Amino acid sequence: MQTLTLKYGCNPNQQPASVSIETGKLPFEVLSGRPGYINLLDALNAWQLVCELKAATGLPAAASFKHVSPAGAAVALPLSDTLKSIYFVNDLKEPLSPIATAYARARGADRMSSYGDFVALSDTCDLSTAIMLKREVSDGIIAPDYTSEALEILRAKRKGTYLVLRMDKNYTPAPIERKQVFGITFEQHRNEINLSGETLFSNRPTANKEFTPEAIRDLKIALITLKYTQSNSVCYTKDGQAIGIGAGQQSRIHCTRLAGDKADLWLLRQHPRVLNLPFREDIRRADRDNTIDAYLGQTPEDVLADGAWQLFFTRQPEALTTSEKREWLSKQQGVCLGSDAFFPFGDNIERAHKSGVSFVAQAGGSVRDDHVIATCDKYGIAMAFTGVRLFHH
Repeated sequence: MQTLTLKYGCNPNQQPASVSIETGKLPFEVLSGRPGYINLLDALNAWQLVCELKAATGLPAAASFKHVSPAGAAVALPLSDTLKSIYFVNDLKEPLSPIATAYARARGADRMSSYGDFVALSDTCDLSTAIMLKREVSDGIIAPDYTSEALEILRAKRKGTYLVLRMDKNYTPAPIERKQVFGITFEQHRNEINLSGETLFSNRPTANKEFTPEAIRDLKIALITLKYTQSNSVCYTKDGQAIGIGAGQQSRIHCTRLAGDKADLWLLRQHPRVLNLPFREDIRRADRDNTIDAYLGQTPEDVLADGAWQLFFTRQPEALTTSEKREWLSKQQGVCLGSDAFFPFGDNIERAHKSGVSFVAQAGGSVRDDHVIATCDKYGIAMAFTGVRLFHH
């Protein structure tokens, strides 16, 4: 048995703490920093997520994890100038590699939640990814390997305390997993369900049965992301990435609302008024994120009132009104929505429609499936019943 001593458990008072493997060696190597308990929970869940995303799409994948749920997940698709702007990568001199593009998308989905994240990459961490990470607030990274230039940059981050893990990409765990709660051992077969097949979306009970190839790709991303998100959970995706994740809610509709609100923020950040906010040059990226969140939130006066706007802007911006937000969101379409279990009522679809959802994948099997189908038909939404539940705890 190999054992690795950790800083502490979930909290500093929970000592001692360690991880171990019964036979052989631990499948990861610590290249820099000292791991914590939650660091490794994030790392190992995120690693599985990006490996499955790459297997399902054939594209490099990245994830941004916080508190054992993804804040964002994405595959490597080209970035538009608008996305480069809202992800704050348009000023980078080093061209973004495919894996760097995947991480820019993953972190950009919900930059506030990604603050202090744990990063997972399906492919080797290269120079452009390390340069991007160097200036972001992050706790650590797991990847199958690192270029020498990338490793040098990451080892210097946070005065050498930044956690860098190299994962054995050939590692296959035992099929049975165990954990203890209150001195009692739980045991189950690992969730090895394959979510990459096209047949997963073959049961289409709605009047609209047309799924574009992009929708199939994005629904796979949603479902694989949900497989590693604390339940209950739903995930909105578009353009190869998660744009809103609602994790750990007791009510399905609250998941849908929470994730929908995050998706709305992602969509609204692309509004011309937001893109042209006159930020002061000395405002840091994290503070810009907080300011944009307040500007688009329920209390924009927090950053627009006299005495407040001067802290963030070179001139007082004009507020984006509720009607203007609704008008912008009403034009959005092509968003996908995945759920880790069935939708019990059509209210979830009503909320999803407000965020431009055109395609849905959910387990099905509710006594009110007919109501959910009718609500989809009301808006011309195409929905698939996957027959698969993806609870994760």
